[in-house]
Amino acid sequence: MMKFKLYLLSVCCLIFLISINNLSAKEDVITPFKPGEKLIYRIKWSFIPAGHSSLEIMPFKYINGKRSYHFKMLAQTNSVIDKIYKVRDEINAYASFDMDRSVHYVKKVREGKNKRDVVVTFDWEKNKAQYSNFGKKFKAIALLPGAFDPLSAFFYFRLFDPAKISEINVPVTDGKKCIVGKARRIKRVKKKVKAGEFDTFLVEPELKHIKGVFEKSKDATLQIWVTADERRIPVMLRSKVIVGSFYVELVSIN
Repeated sequence: MMKFKLYLLSVCCLIFLISINNLSAKEDVITPFKPGEKLIYRIKWSFIPAGHSSLEIMPFKYINGKRSYHFKMLAQTNSVIDKIYKVRDEINAYASFDMDRSVHYVKKVREGKNKRDVVVTFDWEKNKAQYSNFGKKFKAIALLPGAFDPLSAFFYFRLFDPAKISEINVPVTDGKKCIVGKARRIKRVKKKVKAGEFDTFLVEPELKHIKGVFEKSKDATLQIWVTADERRIPVMLRSKVIVGSFYVELVSIN
């Protein structure tokens, strides 16, 4: 069950740490999303329902006096898995109104006996980010230009058209380190999920920076299908790791 927990955590950050973009190919910032959007996903372990997750764009919020996007992610196991390993995670991420960098990041983790209350603060005048857990501050790290937290990166990815970019990358930070995530477009394909059938692009992220069960699996794979329209909504994630196959599938779009 610890291996399952490691995977679920990776997914909860996922549909998160592997979200990517291309700084050199940035188009005009016309966002394909707006406050009020809510995406609901279900998580399965092989054919076993394991839980669900939601991604929501909240009303704009002012951070340090500047208007910012507010993205929210919730993830939890279902009642069956709760009896084995209960998960209740919440992430609130804030990005600049121009969608060119992160400005604040808060993660509340409740996974079995594991608890964390993480805050990452950004000081762009000094190009530094500082991670804290339950108020305990860690050493500040240097930021790459235009770095995003894992959840904001997911939404920034949607600014780019996979039809025009074959390989994409973005600076991502969790407050402990700052890396460049990479992914490549594989093909265009129809994909049927609980929410309906969609014309999508299949994208495969690079896994070398993703920890947990991905790191422990020699032949791990991860695939994401995003809609081929201007909204570029992720409709499915599929992975194959040492403990089996996992699926994150879109259930509804509000």
